Amino acid sequence: MSMIAALLLAGAAMPQAAPTDPTPRVTFDRHSLRIDGKPTLIWSSEFHPFRLPSPDLWRDILQKMKASGFNTVAIYIDWGFHSPKQGVYDFSGIRDIDRLLTMAQEEGLYVITRAGPYVNAELSRGGFPGWLVNQSGKARTDDPEYLAAVDEWLGRINPIIARHQLGRGGTVILHQIENELALTTPAQSRYMRHLYDKARGQGITVPMFHNDQGRNGYWVPKSSNVPLTVEGPQELYAFDGYPGGVCGVDNKPTRGAPAPDWGLYGPGGAKGGASASPRTPGFIAEFGGGWFDYWGSNGMYPCNAIQRGSGYQRVFYGTNIANGIAIQSIYMGYGGTSWGWLPAPVVYTSYDYGSAIDEARNLRPKALELKQIGQFLAAVPDLARLEKAPPVTIAGSDAVQVYHDRNPDTDARLLFVAPKPSNATGDARFTVTADLPDGRYSFTSELHGRDAKLLVAGVNLERQRLVYSTSELQTSIRHGAEDVALFYGRSGEPGETMLRYATAPKVTVIDGQVASDFDAARGDLRLTYTHRGLARVRIEGGGRAPLLLLIGDVAAGQSFFRQDGLLERGPALVRRATVRGGMLDLTGDTEAAAPLEIWGSATIRSVRWNGQAVPVTSTPSGSLVARRPLPGPGDLPLPDLMAGTWRYAPGSPEARADFDDSGWTVAGRARNVATIRPPTGQPNLGADAYGFHDGDVWYRGRFTGSAEARTVTMHYGAGGAGMLQLFLDGKLVGQHVLAGGLPRPITTGVAAFDLPAAAQAPGEHVLAAMVRVNGHNWDLDVDDAHKEPRGLISVSLDRPGGESFAVPIAWKIQGRAGGEDLRDVARGPSNNGGLYGERMGWTLPGFADADWQQVTLGEARPHAGTSWYRTDFDLSVAKGEDATIGLQIGDATTPRSPTRYRVLIFVNGWNMGQFVANVGPQRVFPIPEGVLHHRGRNTLALAVTSDGAAGNTIEPVRLVTLHHTRGGVPVTDLAAPVYRDLYPTH
Repeated sequence: MSMIAALLLAGAAMPQAAPTDPTPRVTFDRHSLRIDGKPTLIWSSEFHPFRLPSPDLWRDILQKMKASGFNTVAIYIDWGFHSPKQGVYDFSGIRDIDRLLTMAQEEGLYVITRAGPYVNAELSRGGFPGWLVNQSGKARTDDPEYLAAVDEWLGRINPIIARHQLGRGGTVILHQIENELALTTPAQSRYMRHLYDKARGQGITVPMFHNDQGRNGYWVPKSSNVPLTVEGPQELYAFDGYPGGVCGVDNKPTRGAPAPDWGLYGPGGAKGGASASPRTPGFIAEFGGGWFDYWGSNGMYPCNAIQRGSGYQRVFYGTNIANGIAIQSIYMGYGGTSWGWLPAPVVYTSYDYGSAIDEARNLRPKALELKQIGQFLAAVPDLARLEKAPPVTIAGSDAVQVYHDRNPDTDARLLFVAPKPSNATGDARFTVTADLPDGRYSFTSELHGRDAKLLVAGVNLERQRLVYSTSELQTSIRHGAEDVALFYGRSGEPGETMLRYATAPKVTVIDGQVASDFDAARGDLRLTYTHRGLARVRIEGGGRAPLLLLIGDVAAGQSFFRQDGLLERGPALVRRATVRGGMLDLTGDTEAAAPLEIWGSATIRSVRWNGQAVPVTSTPSGSLVARRPLPGPGDLPLPDLMAGTWRYAPGSPEARADFDDSGWTVAGRARNVATIRPPTGQPNLGADAYGFHDGDVWYRGRFTGSAEARTVTMHYGAGGAGMLQLFLDGKLVGQHVLAGGLPRPITTGVAAFDLPAAAQAPGEHVLAAMVRVNGHNWDLDVDDAHKEPRGLISVSLDRPGGESFAVPIAWKIQGRAGGEDLRDVARGPSNNGGLYGERMGWTLPGFADADWQQVTLGEARPHAGTSWYRTDFDLSVAKGEDATIGLQIGDATTPRSPTRYRVLIFVNGWNMGQFVANVGPQRVFPIPEGVLHHRGRNTLALAVTSDGAAGNTIEPVRLVTLHHTRGGVPVTDLAAPVYRDLYPTH
């Protein structure tokens, strides 16, 4: 037996192979992760930097996560985002992972890195680079061709992660080597070992894990001694879970199933979650904090935010905590935007996810509930080590269940109170009797609707002893000689808190209605009250330091922010608090004029808010309050785009018979490794084979006219809500659209068109086809689904009756300018496809459009093919204010339109999304500051694609304010090329 296996079986903390770190700072035992030897509960949420293409705003998200109670951020790193071509990698600008990890350290967050090679994440190809599609070797196995590509990636990303590990100058504490690898073949076992060895050999010394696609017991660390599991080389077993139901087609939350017991209270065995790996801590690498939405839905993100909002969070996250899940990461904390060609076929541009921080960077109400849970977990470190405690007695209701846990070292107790079953929504009043560390006690409480309570007993809070409370503890601090503890409960519900003293203390009610009595025999001070507003009670004497007890309702508790030794309340957000001598510097946001109250170091004499002095005065409860409200944001006028000057140009010259395609690539002879092949004898037309992996791709095929050429059949691949347009000699023959209104969209299709009489005329004719590629499939099932072809697959000319005949068609193909050799490196491989206007720089600031036709957008006419509209506008957002401004097309209250057209949206050259009128549901597109110049000139270019039928033209376009506060973080406009940089000779 190896030393590592022996340590695992003994339940000891497992030392990691770290030649440069002889004393690893991150270890673990069966209960929890240990950081510097201290059991630490990891409360994390997910953030994808590639879905927010403005690096300065990464800090905004990290600060909001920290303020929302999280101590850790989990990040996916998208291989394809960094590599447009084999051997070419970019970690600058919007791809600067080094900068992101430094920011996380500066903001005091631990980091879980998830660097693929495969991430899924509703990304095109699941995060694989486009060029990987052309490999014949099977992905996610030990195929040598695939491993060589993987080693390229790992050789770039692993060293970046390694130098940001805890103990090396950063805060990375865990690293994922693969994601949701469901199959468990010998080839994959060798592949997993390869990934692990590469990470270790490239300096990653923190514990590593694989994220199981559900509680399957796949890739459990060796020597788990659990039957029916599949062993992996990594140290930790983690899995993901998305229970709780989803929103229905009526856009209303569903009841969903009860919260599963994955751990202490689970059924055991390989399917028992944490018990699938009994020598490692319970670890959920992804737990549903929302759900993705899909093409053709009714716009479910607001509903998803409610479905996994208040009540759900307390019930489901609380159940995990009570089950001893000591590492829990919520997916997503901030979803963001799948801008450009990032999305997989299933999703559209928005990746809001219904997450706690919405796409426009607003804190949803659910973020305030997460803050209360996170502050609670930080206040009671005993919760990092939990075991089952003896059952309690419940009287008065059979609709309630109580999970009773204890810390084996301190005997501190967690009493998690939930409905029975946990998806029930009725009201219950009940009495709990339990043997607690300080004696046998009974207390009465209530549950109303979908709710749960995390109650603690036998806990030391600062210098106080909490016997129990029917209120939920939120946080505590030491305020000089005095302790401050904050509890909360549902408004109108009664509550009681029991504290232990040697002798009777003095109780002074400063604010609110709180009664007290002292049991001298036990030394128990009992406080009773009704949760309403914020009560303040000072307790002095009794053999302990003075205590200021703050007892609020939920809303009052949610108004508090906490840093080490500091509490603040009033503003919408407190980002940072820094004490220097007697000065407290606070930064944060206000949505309107707001009060400010502070508890903190007794040495604080003056306060600044966002750099401005704030006169303060003392209160009887020992706090400092601002003498006047903090200012809110001013007005934010936006220009009227419909009243502005627009320029129009037709954008499908490739359709013309006389178009010069001499510089295009001849299609036909490239190696074909796609999962769908053309019939024998037909050329390889797949776009990927020629280096065109994203966005629109054009084909031009020459043939000699024949009386038998009556119809054309085209097999093509285009992803979710993708489309094909076919022209003959410059005239539109027809348009075909793949179904988008499904959670699992149709990604390939067959389009059959009747050819006009011109095709039968002698002489040369040109078929011109444009295929809109909306993403490549995932490889979630390890079936090379990402190699499903995109663009044309096969084309046949048919006789009357549909019989094909052999007429040679000479094809050429054109996609993004340069293909894998990017012209626009700063914006990267996700930004551009192969529309003529994209290839000619029409999306860019500085392009000379003065000779284009001047139009009024409201009077735009439908045109077959693609039409381009450009305008410039100025913004003047006040300095010191933070905003997210979006572009809205049509009526935001209707998810789809009967009109059939689609729009690519380019802001200052950045492709910020795709609108599809008749598929929907997205009509509002947030544009992050940095991409959008908040103080200066902006260029907006819209590529409108239509069949030219009456009514199929662009609806009204306007700018809308989606987020606006006073505060924020400093943001610099992105450095990206303008027209003259990329086209210097034009």
